[in-house]
Amino acid sequence: MGVHSSTHIDAPWHYSPTCNGEKAKTIDEVPLDWCYGPGVVINMTHKEDNEPITVGDLQTQIKKDGLTITQGTIVLIRTDRDKFMGTKDFPNKGTGMSAEATEWLIDQGVKVMGIDQWGWDLPLKHMVERAKKENNKGLFWEGHLVGANKEYCHMEQLTNLSALPAQGFNVAVFPLKIKGASAAPARVVAMLDS
Repeated sequence: MGVHSSTHIDAPWHYSPTCNGEKAKTIDEVPLDWCYGPGVVINMTHKEDNEPITVGDLQTQIKKDGLTITQGTIVLIRTDRDKFMGTKDFPNKGTGMSAEATEWLIDQGVKVMGIDQWGWDLPLKHMVERAKKENNKGLFWEGHLVGANKEYCHMEQLTNLSALPAQGFNVAVFPLKIKGASAAPARVVAMLDS
């Protein structure tokens, strides 16, 4: 079983073996209190494929929707690319979180965030083409690599974010506790008051 397949959560150790000079947490070391909290959905469905999500994009949508992000909020990035799940195009479709946008969320007190597309960053095929064209290997996994300096987890391949309100619900993330793993498949559940 691959730990990075289907809906899953990446542990800090996936980004780097250390974070700020300390040993990075593997998935079995991620505190469970990171995995439960108030949720918000930031709508980025307007972003084109291969166009990175910026800090300005996040701030504009947060203001537009009147969202509140505090310590422990779990942020879900809605792209609607989950509609491609199960197709050969799935890995090649999507926007992606820039390093600056990822870091900005962490600075707001967010420890867990997620996205409803194949990966957190721009699609891999696009990253390869862009890095070759610009001769810049720093363009690979820029959102992931924030974790070498700032501790956080992100989820990939979420589904059904379009069924959620922008806020007013809690999120529970239930990763498999796999000793020493860099990630784990997870059941991610939104709980709405009825």
